[in-house]
Amino acid sequence: MAKHDTSNKEQKCCGIVEEAREKRAAKRNKPQPWIVLKLTIGLTLGIIAYGCYVYIGRFCVPMIKHNDGPLGGRGMGVGFLVVFCIFTVLMVWSYLKVIFTSPGHAKHYVQKSPRPMIENPVPAWWDWDPEIGMAYWEATEAPVSVPPLSQKQTEGHHNHTVSSAHSSGESDGRPSGARREDDARHTGVLPPVTETHAARLPKARTEANGNAHMQYQHPPRVHNKDSKAKRMPRYTRKVPKTPVLLPEHRYCSRDGFIKPLRAHHCRVCGTCVLQYDHHCPWIGQCVGARNHKFFINFLQWAFFFCVWTFSTLLAGVIKAGAHGSPDPQEIVIVALSGLFTIFTIALLVSQVYLTCRNQTTVESLGVRRMKEREKWVMGKLFAWYEFGAKRRTRREWDEEWGDLDTEGHIWWLGSSRKNWESVMGHHVWEWFLPIGRSSSDGLSYPHNPRFDSEGRWRPRNEWPAELR
Repeated sequence: MAKHDTSNKEQKCCGIVEEAREKRAAKRNKPQPWIVLKLTIGLTLGIIAYGCYVYIGRFCVPMIKHNDGPLGGRGMGVGFLVVFCIFTVLMVWSYLKVIFTSPGHAKHYVQKSPRPMIENPVPAWWDWDPEIGMAYWEATEAPVSVPPLSQKQTEGHHNHTVSSAHSSGESDGRPSGARREDDARHTGVLPPVTETHAARLPKARTEANGNAHMQYQHPPRVHNKDSKAKRMPRYTRKVPKTPVLLPEHRYCSRDGFIKPLRAHHCRVCGTCVLQYDHHCPWIGQCVGARNHKFFINFLQWAFFFCVWTFSTLLAGVIKAGAHGSPDPQEIVIVALSGLFTIFTIALLVSQVYLTCRNQTTVESLGVRRMKEREKWVMGKLFAWYEFGAKRRTRREWDEEWGDLDTEGHIWWLGSSRKNWESVMGHHVWEWFLPIGRSSSDGLSYPHNPRFDSEGRWRPRNEWPAELR
């Protein structure tokens, strides 16, 4: 009887946990209420209005009215007021433009559909994180003596392909699968892909699952008088091999359709956003394909507004404090404008940097993860003080694959100017004024020719000749 009661209690406890998990998942997938999304817009407009009241009514008007102030008389007051009003108008104009322009929602352009079947599943060790690789043993300057391979070993090595986990073993006696696991655990890198040391089949051989295979040539070996084998491993960059352009890798299970290129699901808004950059609470919606330009315009003028307000009010407060007591409300605005100056310049620099590389904030996270992984790999391959060796290794990897931020980014257009104009427009005045719109429709994008038609990054020797 006691065992039966214990079993019932365990089942009841498991049921409660499962129910709580389902409720939490449902709540996470549910968009936030409209009032919650738009609340910060009212807060932002309130801060702007209060700043205008203090700057105009308590700082500029006394200077103009009484021809006397901590920094000067009527002329200076008028000058301060004109500059402040210009920055305010441009900032508010940009802000209204970005909050009233939708980023573009994928549900308005695609129909719901069942999840497509993955006809060519990518092996687990090709994917981003669980990817593993074999060490490639390069020939050293000193020749080595190697006993001849048996016919079985020779055939096993000749038929060795990337997707095989059971090809013939090396001289260390371990199966290749174990070696790959060990290499991945200690290095996280792959063997080099060069014309000399790794050859692709003239025509990709496809098995039943449709995966194309690559064949590795046997490492060149020469003979040494001392009969001492000295092998030096050389590793290469491990790049993601997921075919990101295929529909099966762009399916959104929450919305139930195939997402357009560069679209991502926002859990706050509860929908897929075109060219999703990030969800910004200050504008009450996401930054995406249609309003990204206006968001950058807003950051530009918000920075100038905050810097001007902070610098002029701070000078007035300091001078007023030397002759009496400064206005407490001016001190509050100095603090707020200083805080938002730091916030806006950091965000503006980040957005300009990413735009010049044609990366969204989400896409930049993948590049950052890869850089962090390579930094960890360098720590495993070299001692902390071997800075030169680390630099040379990174240079070799870049020569073999290309730069991570540019040549290794699938949406890189070839230059920072082209990337910038694809978002901000082709005319200089569009770069600063909240007019016009992005040249992209948010649905189709030209991809970097250094990637294949399915979205896999190719080594330099497979790029178009004019890009090598």
